[in-house]
Amino acid sequence: MTQTQTAAGRRETDRLNKGGTLRRLSRRPEIGAFAVMILVVAAIAIASGGTAFNPLGLKNNMAVIAQFGIIATAACLLMIAGEFDLSIGSMIGFAGMSMTMMLKWGLPFGLGEATPFTAFALTLVMTLGIGWLIGTIVVRSGLSSFIVTLAFLFFLRGVTEVAFRVINNSTQISGLPDYKQTSWFADLFGGQTFGWFFDAWFWLGGNINRAGAQWVTGFDARVMWWIVIALAAWFVLARTQAGNWIFATGDNRESARANGVPVNKVRIALFMFTAFAATIFAACQVFETNTADASKGNLKELEAIAIAVVGGTLMTGGFGSVLGVVFGAITFGLVANAVFFIPAIDGSYYRVFVGAVLLLAVFLNENLRKRITGGL
Repeated sequence: MTQTQTAAGRRETDRLNKGGTLRRLSRRPEIGAFAVMILVVAAIAIASGGTAFNPLGLKNNMAVIAQFGIIATAACLLMIAGEFDLSIGSMIGFAGMSMTMMLKWGLPFGLGEATPFTAFALTLVMTLGIGWLIGTIVVRSGLSSFIVTLAFLFFLRGVTEVAFRVINNSTQISGLPDYKQTSWFADLFGGQTFGWFFDAWFWLGGNINRAGAQWVTGFDARVMWWIVIALAAWFVLARTQAGNWIFATGDNRESARANGVPVNKVRIALFMFTAFAATIFAACQVFETNTADASKGNLKELEAIAIAVVGGTLMTGGFGSVLGVVFGAITFGLVANAVFFIPAIDGSYYRVFVGAVLLLAVFLNENLRKRITGGL
């Protein structure tokens, strides 16, 4: 073989390898979400003159992104298993109400004064129980999870508002003590985290306010919870048998059952996971602001589903990515918060963006599904 032929062979091999890599990347569920995220980050950075990513801008943006990420991660896993949960938003309002009612009026049945830990623990028991009930109804009745969780959306929202009015004479509670100043547990949800990041930024000559002192001292604690939940979900999906069960359940339920997958248990567990995520979301709000409102969480279930879809999760189940949800949450959070850094933008454009990107994502995901399944 001549030197020319050898060089030509190498170029051909490199071309084929490159094509193979591109093809593999194009099959990744999160590739579209990543591309959209890059475009949004660049556009907002330019339009805001960089203020969206200065220390305060980064802190505020990450607070919104983390909120989206917590519930969207849970929605992603449930959708991969072929189910929906439209009760997430109402569960957030219910959980926040439960915690603040106990903190203000004491534990039920005259058990004494509530602490942040006991209020959270009892609320979590209730929300996990409701998640179990929703999953059990879906599994045993054979009804669509869309219908069952839609019913619980109205039920939980109604119960929350009625309980507020009967016990508190209002659908809002405010003026609670700042528990994060005296309770490490409350600080775990309502305090700050990753202070070392902003300390290092200050040490490097940035993150300085007009008085010459350190400007921002840390991210909201919800950022830490988002990272923990996202990493745990990624590990389960990518590295455990439970992850295989989730994908198998969403791909072909009967085939999965025939191969020994505990399909019903997987589905119920994932409904409980969405309830857990909603409770974490609510706890971060309650202990950060020391308030609660029955309307908290309104429409969050739709945003969680939209982020999961934009992140590459198929509506039909069996395919999705936690990394895609991370990209989707960043994108949605930046756009939702853009009005604070670009005042000329009408806040309603956020809904326009969500609708347009969601429709585009559905088309792209369907095209991806057909290429993977051979057009079936």
